[in-house]
Amino acid sequence: MHIHILGICGTFMGGIAVIARQAGHRVTGCDANVYPPMSDQLQALGIELIEGFAADQTCLEPDIFVIGNIVARGKQPLMETILNLGLPYISGPQWLYEHVLRDKWVLAVAGTHGKTTTSGMLAWILEDAGLNPGYLIGGVPMNFGVSARLTDSPFFVIEADEYDTAFFDKRSKFVHYRPRTAVLNNLEYDHADIFPDLAAIETQFHHLVRTVPGNGLIVANGREASLERVLARGCWTPVEKVGVEMNATEGWRAEPQDEHRFAVSLSGRAQGVVEWGLLGEHNRMNALSALAAARHAGVPVEQGMATLGRFENVKRRLEVRGQVRGVTVYDDFAHHPTAIATTLAGLRDKVGTERILAVLEPRSNTMRLGTMKARLADSLAGAERVYCYAGGLDWDAGAALAGLGERASVHTDLDELVAAISAEARPGDHVLVMSNGGFGGIHGRLLARLGESG
Repeated sequence: MHIHILGICGTFMGGIAVIARQAGHRVTGCDANVYPPMSDQLQALGIELIEGFAADQTCLEPDIFVIGNIVARGKQPLMETILNLGLPYISGPQWLYEHVLRDKWVLAVAGTHGKTTTSGMLAWILEDAGLNPGYLIGGVPMNFGVSARLTDSPFFVIEADEYDTAFFDKRSKFVHYRPRTAVLNNLEYDHADIFPDLAAIETQFHHLVRTVPGNGLIVANGREASLERVLARGCWTPVEKVGVEMNATEGWRAEPQDEHRFAVSLSGRAQGVVEWGLLGEHNRMNALSALAAARHAGVPVEQGMATLGRFENVKRRLEVRGQVRGVTVYDDFAHHPTAIATTLAGLRDKVGTERILAVLEPRSNTMRLGTMKARLADSLAGAERVYCYAGGLDWDAGAALAGLGERASVHTDLDELVAAISAEARPGDHVLVMSNGGFGGIHGRLLARLGESG
């Protein structure tokens, strides 16, 4: 089969491209913006990438067009031509279910935060246990080096996104996956471009819960009132909760011993200690979810804990991009106030009293709409200096960050932003760059500028 993917360079659609190629299909694709690591991954597999959505791509005559949710009516000439000619098309999630997931034990990780990291942990635990899982993750787990793969294993781990499926299917992506094991990491308001409020997202999570069989398992964050409401609307599957209180008779708990060690208990019974390189309470919660899901697939808890000690995290999660003149530059995907705050807290655990210079690009649809602007200053309060790139924003980032006083500055020119950070940075500083996009290659530009000023 020849499939042509519209929006191929997004993390999800790029993952589908990888899996389809490994399944023996011919894969081509197009997108408007191409940047690493996805572009490198696709080109290494010999997948032809076409810049833009020109109508003449129908001349490729694929068996089917696979449509990403970046595609909208009236914006891409290729999509309009596909519709006008009556050519066959399908959404990415539906194609994935019909051609890959239908016969698999699907382990789906959903939630506002931590999906990528938890999925990476879970896939690594299953891999280390010899279960050889397939997976599709919205990032690159460093234990594997690629964001997706197809295997002959019955197990498949997928990052289950609540964003809508396609312009012609407004259900959340995850309702297509029909998991046997479902992780509900957390649930906050996000995706303000498609959801009017938190209740609307809770409804989609309820739809996911409806698809989990009675002999499956739901792993749920026991601290989230939103998830309690979701489960209260109807649940026909056993539930294990993570992050429970000390005196809880059921569920999973992590008790930190120091910054890199925590004890795990299940229903009040000690399971052992995880010693690893990750930081922060959010990652301990992610780990509990991964351990619970892996246990459902047959991996003993003790074995899973040992495997987590060798987990190398996911690219763009507090990833060190370089160090120049004693200044360390990090890359992180954080793009929601809660994720920004937890990322800063994790880095603070690591660096102690050394200065953190936080650099933010409000790039996600929710952030660009200004929905979260009232929470932005508080989420960045843990940094000594804050730099915000406001290019293209329709709201006043300076006003949103006014509560930080002189610690914060706003820039609309990327060169000026790089110059300002470089002028401020001194040996021992940690520059934390946060964006869910390429951010104009700012990491390399910063490192180069810091080197020039040495």
